[in-house]
Amino acid sequence: MKSLASFWSKTYVAIAAGPEAAQAMARLHEEDFIRPWTDGEFVQLLKQDTVFAFVACQEGKGVTSPAGFVLARLAAGEAEILTIAVARSVRRRGIGRLLMDAVMRKLHADRAESLFLEVDETNAPAIALYRRFGFRKVGERKAYYDAGDGSRNSAIVMRADFR
Repeated sequence: MKSLASFWSKTYVAIAAGPEAAQAMARLHEEDFIRPWTDGEFVQLLKQDTVFAFVACQEGKGVTSPAGFVLARLAAGEAEILTIAVARSVRRRGIGRLLMDAVMRKLHADRAESLFLEVDETNAPAIALYRRFGFRKVGERKAYYDAGDGSRNSAIVMRADFR
């Protein structure tokens, strides 16, 4: 698969990743989440047959220093984004779109019927990205995310259908 995102003369590609990328994924996850997942948790997930990941890396570089990643699961025709993160230093430059495109292409090839995800209600850029990929709101989980300041944000549940 050759999905590309380019900026500042750097070309990024989405590469399928396994447990070897767990430590780098955990580092990126820690930038974005109040309760980050450990590299051990990523390894355990990536060892499951139904779980897959893509990392966005500079072309020609390995999976150990990605600009972002997405972790997803596919079972019985339904898929879900488990988590996605993009390094703060490269946000708003197409990395999230690159990763979502890689997931969507894989799921189309695997004949998935739908893809679910949850997103913090305050994450407007992510919600806009998901809508561009055909996601629509199908539910809400009130006070689901810890906002880090004592308050809680709702999770918006979104779905894209492939058939």
